[in-house]
Parts: sequence; structure tokens; C-alpha cells
Amino acid sequence: MASVRELKKDIEYLIFEVISDCFVYSNIHPENKSDELSVLISEAVEFRNELIARVNNPDGKDNPKIVKAYYKTVSKDLLTGVDKLFERLSTISAKK
Repeated sequence: MASVRELKKDIEYLIFEVISDCFVYSNIHPENKSDELSVLISEAVEFRNELIARVNNPDGKDNPKIVKAYYKTVSKDLLTGVDKLFERLSTISAKK
């Protein structure tokens, strides 16, 4: 991990990609406007807010090893969470 700033930028970028893909899908398939996309977008925003709060308040501020491990965990959670959001979008698009 390069820095906290880069981690925050990664969070913003990846969550934005999920949300923009939801909007693209809803614009391409206007007949399939569903509440599922709205729920997915709101969950993505909640996930983003949770991650930013976790980045801003690290555990073990006195020990650099604990802080590094903490940010590594946040980064891993970001990637797994975004992957789950994209999988849910894929299942929504496969249904329609």
C-alpha cells in the first residue's frame, strides 16, 4: 500500500465504477428499471462510507505494524466487497 490517500482514491474509483455500471445498465435497458438497482447503488454508497470511516480511524495508531496490517485488511475488504457488488449486478442483468 502506497498511502492512505491512494487507498481513499481507490475506494472512490472502484465504488464509482460499480455505480456508473448500474446507471449504464439502466440506461441501456430502460424497460428493466427495477428497485434492485436502486438497492445495489445505495449499498455501494453505504459500503464506500464504511470503508472511508475505517480508513480515517485506524486501530493501533502507536504501532506501525498494526496500522499497516489494518490498512491491508481494509484494502482486501475493498476488493472483495466490490467484487460482490459486481457479481450482484451481473445476476440482475442475467435475470432480465
